[in-house]
Amino acid sequence: MYELGSDFESATVEPGTNLLVSGPAINGKRRLAFESLAQGANNGEGSVIITTRDSSNRVTTDYHSLVDEPSDAHIGIVDCVTQHQGRSVSDTSIVKHASSPTDMTGIGIKFSEFLEEFYSDRGITKNRIVMDSLSTLLMYSDVQTVFRFMHVLTSRIEDADAIGLVIIDSTAHDAEDINTLKQLFDGIVDVDEAGDVTLQLSRTA
Repeated sequence: MYELGSDFESATVEPGTNLLVSGPAINGKRRLAFESLAQGANNGEGSVIITTRDSSNRVTTDYHSLVDEPSDAHIGIVDCVTQHQGRSVSDTSIVKHASSPTDMTGIGIKFSEFLEEFYSDRGITKNRIVMDSLSTLLMYSDVQTVFRFMHVLTSRIEDADAIGLVIIDSTAHDAEDINTLKQLFDGIVDVDEAGDVTLQLSRTA
């Protein structure tokens, strides 16, 4: 089982669970998801972060600030931002780059490479994945394209017995689009304007 942490009502979830972290902009959704990553990292679990909003440098800094003993062996970042901004990039042991948030094939490949490395090379069999954010993908692509990509991604998370936390700005999209995407998830983490968290799970421990 995976312990989500005190911010998630101390809930535990089964391996293979995908959660949609939903709420208005700038209300602590990202920090909440990162704190769940830190909860796992402090127990020796792996963290894979797909970032479509911030550079890998910022993600690394923010992640390390929450982990008791940061280790590059336990983190992988798929950076969809830096190359899109026109900067030259090269992949490292902890950062792999996709060309842009529209490069869903590239995102999926880099993500799968990290999962394979964690299992085969690093010996890490429990992993948490955060995507920040789904809203960026929806800015560049239609909901059906994003749905197909996320169906593949959430299936890979499930097959790997990992857990996924996918962030979305609930006020930036039509309710119909959000309801469409919700079908892919095993639970919803609703974060209101005050930062209060409500967790609705269809699969619980």
